[in-house]
Amino acid sequence: MRTGGGGGGRSGTVKQLNVGGKLFSLEASSLSLSLSLDSPTPTFVDRDPALLSALLAAIRAPSSALAFPARVLLEEAHFYGLHAQLLAALSPPPLRGFSVSLASTLSPASEPFPTALAPHHDGSLCLAHGVGQLTYYSPALDHLTTFRTHLHRITSLRQLSSSLAVLGSVSAPGLHVYDFLDGRHVASVQWLDPTDTRVSKAKVVAIAARPAADDADENSPILATFECPHRENCVLAVDPVTLKPTQEIGRQSGSAAKSSTPVRVVHLQKLGLVFASSVSSGAFGYSGYMRLWDIRSGDVVWETSEPGGAGRSSRFGDPFADADVDVKQQAIYKVCSKSGDLAVADLRCLGNDPWVYMSSGPRGSGGGYGSVLHCHRSQVFVSRKDGLEVWSRLEEQRHDTGDMVEQSVTKETPKSNGIDERVYRSCYADTEEDTKGGMIQMMEGGGDRLFVTREETQGVEVWETSHLVGAISLS
Repeated sequence: MRTGGGGGGRSGTVKQLNVGGKLFSLEASSLSLSLSLDSPTPTFVDRDPALLSALLAAIRAPSSALAFPARVLLEEAHFYGLHAQLLAALSPPPLRGFSVSLASTLSPASEPFPTALAPHHDGSLCLAHGVGQLTYYSPALDHLTTFRTHLHRITSLRQLSSSLAVLGSVSAPGLHVYDFLDGRHVASVQWLDPTDTRVSKAKVVAIAARPAADDADENSPILATFECPHRENCVLAVDPVTLKPTQEIGRQSGSAAKSSTPVRVVHLQKLGLVFASSVSSGAFGYSGYMRLWDIRSGDVVWETSEPGGAGRSSRFGDPFADADVDVKQQAIYKVCSKSGDLAVADLRCLGNDPWVYMSSGPRGSGGGYGSVLHCHRSQVFVSRKDGLEVWSRLEEQRHDTGDMVEQSVTKETPKSNGIDERVYRSCYADTEEDTKGGMIQMMEGGGDRLFVTREETQGVEVWETSHLVGAISLS
């Protein structure tokens, strides 16, 4: 038996292993460095040969049924240095909004109503639910652990690494770090200011942890929005290693809508900026703001508020219901609360009114009230009363190899503030049967998966691109 791949060893050299009395032939480059590969005789490994056979079969035929649970094979793959290859085989195809569909539903055995989601770029999921419980699902979506934290209800959650999560609650002060594999509390971070008595018992409203990318900087700070009982608030930067506060950004009194606590925060690491937004709704509709801070100086470099205010939208009376940032595309997206239209602004040329508006597809008649917007994999997912809408850019065209390359822009291509609205297309990802579960409450992307929860509905929906997309029928 042979496998390809990259671990340690000499590429192209075949090594024989005697695993529990059964011989296997593998390329040395795919094996763990902890094994002795220099002996001319087969290296004896005191492990179950059936597990290695199943592991190799799973790598060769990703769509076939697994002979053992995925978590068992992943543990075995760690020993042989085949973890990356197995993970790639078990992962879904690249997430394509036009072909994504509901693949499965995750539902914890106890208190299955989700309160916060934290996917990782490897496709795993840390889920907060019930009365302060955390549940972790592996990259293969196997349930690994469930435990109760000291919090009554977790409302914000992010994974820091493959074993650490940072979380907060609007009902208890502090930012808290847990090892979700061991089920233990690691540390707590409080927002303190000895010179200001208003700063006390501050609760966490939103968190931005390390960017969900393979090449993310591990020293990227944790950003958390804190709010005191008297509404004094700020974005606090926390060192991910020492777990000590390093900087206050955008401190506000919270006495007005334009100074309320941000409910979403995004670290634009390459630009040295922090994006924050706040939105609220009531009997008179929506109101909110978006703001960009320079993380080095803490100064505001751009802001907009709706309705009215600096940087107002030309769509007066149609304020945004939700907003997010596509870090890779360097664009801000928002969904309008009344019309339901999607708007985009180029981060590289923001002005007083940088928005370019696109109307929804055929089913987009429900407006934008209650809509949730999430950017992932250079696509924009928008929840509607009548379904889940996906927006994609057509400036990337597919070659025969399946790779996506950027299309050049000609002089005839109309541009508005760096955005060409003609390259955007939308479609609905769900069916009428899917929408019966209720309107979407939370959406978070991790790897090539989109995790979705619905109002008053148990469990988490897992949306993926099917392996059968693009398949040719031979019948």
